[in-house]
Amino acid sequence: METVADILNSKGDRAVHTATSTTTVLDAMQLMAAKGIGALVVVDGGQVVGIVTERDYARMAEVAERARKDTLVRDIMTAPVIRVRPDQTSEDCIVLMAKNKMRHLPVMDGVALVGMISIRDLVDGIIARL
Repeated sequence: METVADILNSKGDRAVHTATSTTTVLDAMQLMAAKGIGALVVVDGGQVVGIVTERDYARMAEVAERARKDTLVRDIMTAPVIRVRPDQTSEDCIVLMAKNKMRHLPVMDGVALVGMISIRDLVDGIIARL
């Protein structure tokens, strides 16, 4: 059975991109666009405090009052963060994602942020096993 560690090891780029809760939403979206990713882990003081995704931004944009350039990540991020461990299975991840209607899971080894997996990573793993 494939584990989260296996998925991370199969990824070409294991970098985990982050923002702080006081990063502007505009800066966060620009970083996501530049890196070709759909989510950033929000880290303050070395602690994972949230996650901000393209979906969070899309939903925020529906509320014109909050769609200002000075809106901060903390105003739209999802918290607390659902996370997984490297020893969990891909099936665990699929269940969590489906149950919670999410597409990204930070990977934590104890208190250390060691990766991020997406629904695409899981689908790629399934296709590779076919």
